[in-house]
Amino acid sequence: MSDLNGTTTKKELVNRIAADLGVKKVLVKDVIQSFLDCIIDELALGHRIEFREFGVFEVKERAARCAQNPRTLEKVQVPAKRVVKFKVGRKMRQNVCENTPEEAAAKQPGKAASGKPNPSSGFERSSPPSLNPDSKFG
Repeated sequence: MSDLNGTTTKKELVNRIAADLGVKKVLVKDVIQSFLDCIIDELALGHRIEFREFGVFEVKERAARCAQNPRTLEKVQVPAKRVVKFKVGRKMRQNVCENTPEEAAAKQPGKAASGKPNPSSGFERSSPPSLNPDSKFG
């Protein structure tokens, strides 16, 4: 995670996952981008996407309405539109919503309360997971 503004970028996630799994960054980047593209495609079709413990993405229709410009008090018609909604899953709610960032970092193996790797934690991956040789990413 970036220390400057508390935002983690896709590049930082790619670097972290590649290091954890012992695979090339380009492979991780392609998998993550493909995953995100699939989510976008499914939502564009109006499908609901459910990740157990994580949460649910779904598309909702917002009805057309009449709004008011707060500066000019002019009435404005807002057209109907589709919006993406996310409902938090149980595990995310427990780890994010019900804990402080320090508590969440303390629960992660191999991390200190600051969120940085803790070299004295003893958490190391013994070997990277095996990848399917028939996969288009391998």
